[in-house]
Amino acid sequence: MERLEGSLPSDVGDTGTLPYCRPGHPNERQCRTVIVIPQGRSRRRALVSAVCAGLVAGITGLAGCSSPPPPPDPDKGTNGIGKLSATKIQSRSLKAAAAADSVRLSGSLVSKGQTYKLEMALTGDGGSGEVTSQDRMFHLLRIGKQLFLKADAAFWTRGGEDGKSGGAGVSDKLDGKYVKVPQGDPAYQQLSGFTDKDKLLKGLLTLHGKLATGERSEVAGQRAIRISGDAGAGGTLAVSLEGTPYPLLMERAGGAGSLRLTDWGKDVALEEPDKDETVDYGQQLPTS
Repeated sequence: MERLEGSLPSDVGDTGTLPYCRPGHPNERQCRTVIVIPQGRSRRRALVSAVCAGLVAGITGLAGCSSPPPPPDPDKGTNGIGKLSATKIQSRSLKAAAAADSVRLSGSLVSKGQTYKLEMALTGDGGSGEVTSQDRMFHLLRIGKQLFLKADAAFWTRGGEDGKSGGAGVSDKLDGKYVKVPQGDPAYQQLSGFTDKDKLLKGLLTLHGKLATGERSEVAGQRAIRISGDAGAGGTLAVSLEGTPYPLLMERAGGAGSLRLTDWGKDVALEEPDKDETVDYGQQLPTS
């Protein structure tokens, strides 16, 4: 657009636009629209007004063509369970846990007034790992129905997990050995429960009360969504938003422990100990 100086027709006013054709080009296609600014004291004022008018028109045009970007989709790239109700999320996570061949579990568990720290690898046919109760630590290994308990001499001297003591001589003999726990011994049911994947997870992962969906977060680098029972009083469960909706973190109701679940479906090697590492007391664990 060109700017011309001079007088305007009476119907144009102080400033305006007019078609302009250069001399020698009568063809209308060679004509262009120009801004006409009169001479005199109003010239500067008219120029500023024209520039400002152009800027306003440009800004208005840009505003009309653009729009705010849509909010990010929180479910993009996820397994989609974040769109489900809390009840369905819990159901999907429990089914995924039951179908998995194995899992590693770590954390704390309060049962019958005692706090246990667990580091367990569980499969459908057994499990292996360490359990710490108060100041006592022992290793459990179960393959099928065979259950072994391994601990140091101090564990047996003070009394094993069932409170039985074998005396100094027996304790030295059991130090670092895999002691076979008889199925008829009262300790068998209690100890084998730590190695029973299905029974343990079913009891640990169940939320109580009215279920609700909570915030999204990350657990060990994995995106997760939290669901809770009775606003957390009935427990809180974090379920993976990536791949299979496995449970990742369980915070039990009433402060009864917090457990992290990892390595779903990964291989867990369970091997029966050698005979020279094993002690078999028959139908009952050693007593004082």
